[in-house]
Amino acid sequence: MYGINEKVPFCEEDPLLTPISPYAATKLAGEALCHSFAHLHKMPTVSLRFFTVYGPRQRPDLAIHKFARLILDGKPIPVYGDGTTRRDYTYIDDIIKGVRAAISFDPPNHYDVFNLGNSQTVELRELIALLEETLGKKAIIDRQPTQPGDVPQTWADTEKAGRLLGFQTNTPIREGLARFAEWLCATQ
Repeated sequence: MYGINEKVPFCEEDPLLTPISPYAATKLAGEALCHSFAHLHKMPTVSLRFFTVYGPRQRPDLAIHKFARLILDGKPIPVYGDGTTRRDYTYIDDIIKGVRAAISFDPPNHYDVFNLGNSQTVELRELIALLEETLGKKAIIDRQPTQPGDVPQTWADTEKAGRLLGFQTNTPIREGLARFAEWLCATQ
């Protein structure tokens, strides 16, 4: 949604006029619909911007789940680009705390938006190394060209969510990956 924004971390007030993928464009359109509905009907509405949520029951097509299954199965993992992209990986339990806080928030002028993220980034190469360490197995890397529409980094500024919702994360990436791996191994 924030596109190729060199100003990091991403803040809710950053301009959002140039999404670089259809996915980001639909998220922006959804927020515009929420804003107009809140304005027209005076209904309190909050939009939440999640930053790379992971944990038990994560969709199997998303990076952490997909990579972990492939590593455990001894199959190659597709790595697009040189592995230097960075993501703000946020554990599901932390996201849920933010969602619960937003439910009871009464936004001024009927509408507001909040970033919910871990407010720190992990490079893809580092994520793979952490997964290898967590799973006790080496990854087989299948290098692929950079994907069109992929952004070099995501990074949430969560100051506003902290100030107005009391939002804070408590799950470091190593701990979150260990919990995810425990769930994944129990389901196989």
